[in-house]
Amino acid sequence: MTRVLIVDDHPVFRAGLRAVLGGEDSLEMVGEAANAAQAIAVARECGPDVVLMDLHLPDGSGIDVTRALLADHPGIAVLVLTMHEDEERLFAAMRAGARGYLVKGADQERIVAAIHAVAAGEVVFGRAIADQALAFLTGSAVRRRMEGPFPQLTEREVEVLALVGRGFSNADIARRLVLSEKTVRNHVSNVFAKIHVADRVQAAVKAREAGLIAEGT
Repeated sequence: MTRVLIVDDHPVFRAGLRAVLGGEDSLEMVGEAANAAQAIAVARECGPDVVLMDLHLPDGSGIDVTRALLADHPGIAVLVLTMHEDEERLFAAMRAGARGYLVKGADQERIVAAIHAVAAGEVVFGRAIADQALAFLTGSAVRRRMEGPFPQLTEREVEVLALVGRGFSNADIARRLVLSEKTVRNHVSNVFAKIHVADRVQAAVKAREAGLIAEGT
């Protein structure tokens, strides 16, 4: 019997996952959480084998929760279930220790198979995510970055620069990109150093000159 904890802030989605787990004799739902704080507390109480983790939680990032859970419970397997398909979130989740990454909308059989796979120590990607991972590993993502206006920046840093240029605060960027504010601060500092600017105004000017910001925004 594989013990599963569901972490997602949408009650309807949690209900759907409960129905999936309830139809499988080999799976047992031992708890659910609607936010980051609950996830850590419930995991401590129920000791799950697998955590189904959303990335966007009302009080934090599922990536940060994954990292915190595995620091305390290294035997847990985290399977990310999210709406986001971009490679930056994928690799951030895997660096945090997640064993799998599926987009919401995966069918019931795929979810069940993924739960069993990560519980057995395997690594699982949905098809669309697997294609992005392969593209990244074969260098196409690197080539795309090198052809851009700021080849010294990672794709995430370019994204952060564009949002800084549009006037977003660090807190706004954190919510938009499902990152912690500390991570955003680090990205902003790295961007400023790499493009040789001293503040957000100068960064915005460079972003606009490079075409990262449409006129009128």
